[in-house]
Amino acid sequence: MTRAVLSIGSNLGDRLGHLRAAVTGLGDAVLVVSGVYETPPWGDADQPAYLNAAVMVADPAAAPRDWLDRAHAAERSAGRVRDPARRFGPRTLDVDVVAVWDDTGGPVLSDDPELTLPHPRAHQRAFVLRPWIDIDPHGRLAGHGWLTDLLNAGPVAGDALELNPRPDLALESNS
Repeated sequence: MTRAVLSIGSNLGDRLGHLRAAVTGLGDAVLVVSGVYETPPWGDADQPAYLNAAVMVADPAAAPRDWLDRAHAAERSAGRVRDPARRFGPRTLDVDVVAVWDDTGGPVLSDDPELTLPHPRAHQRAFVLRPWIDIDPHGRLAGHGWLTDLLNAGPVAGDALELNPRPDLALESNS
């Protein structure tokens, strides 16, 4: 069994619809979903603002690579097109596997170039940390520390000020 945190974001087309479809596509694996945040683009400022959220998932049959496969499937379903010339460019849907824990609760560490765990830039991204804190307020990022400390330190703290919570946008119904 593995448990994982996935970061989801969209800045093209029906942004909220893409996030909702990603959550729906994960099905019964979804344990909890964060609130939605509107965020400025990261890495390439010449593009529309993103909607971002975090999803905690678990599956007794899933290996870490299965989460990557599910992330890519969600992106394909949203019509994601990867532009190699624009690594941090706009996208209909981006799903990143941020962290994975094994059946003992220990963090899975990987230096595989296709699935580096934890995500190598998660500690630098307020749009990952803030939604993750929503669903895991006492969370830690392996090799980096407490999520709240990371969010409040260094350049990430400045980025956190640019996150706009969007309580008017829900990813799951309350029924």
